[in-house]
Amino acid sequence: MNGGRGGTDMRGLPGAGGPGETVNPRNPGRQASAGTGASAIVLAIAVAVFCMPVAFPVPAVEPHEILEDPVLESRAREISRKLRCLVCRNENIDSSNAELAADLRVLVRERLAAGDDDEEVLEYLVDRYGEYVLLYPRVTGANLLLWAAGPLALLAGTAFLVRRKLRRSVQDDRDTLGGEEERRVAELVGD
Repeated sequence: MNGGRGGTDMRGLPGAGGPGETVNPRNPGRQASAGTGASAIVLAIAVAVFCMPVAFPVPAVEPHEILEDPVLESRAREISRKLRCLVCRNENIDSSNAELAADLRVLVRERLAAGDDDEEVLEYLVDRYGEYVLLYPRVTGANLLLWAAGPLALLAGTAFLVRRKLRRSVQDDRDTLGGEEERRVAELVGD
């Protein structure tokens, strides 16, 4: 049986192009993998899915909102990260595309350009919109109760469970008869 190339039969050699084998054109001595294209696609999809949670939010600040002074703009961005978008709820106004968030960003920049410091800008917005505008409410006054409610509920629940466990163990001790009591019960029952 002649392979057609100089009278040598190459069907038994790996990578020689025998039945069921694919010859790698770059390296004839090595077989080409049939799934190379499919595995590359699977790898690309896996990398894309893995990188999705790492994507960073893009600020929604429009070019016409940006202040010319880089120091004031930096302060405006820092303040914007502390303010809640009143439409989007748990998103700061710096990364929200809502019209109200854009209005708040412009208002922050106007107050900074007027000479207010960071705390004055925050106070102005809290006076105007309430403490809800703050993404992280202050730990003062009525908010103190809200901040303390979680840990207090955890302590109360733990105390309830411990007390219940102690009561059960005391009740179990009461239900257990002593040696003299067991003898007396056996005598009365007639064992």
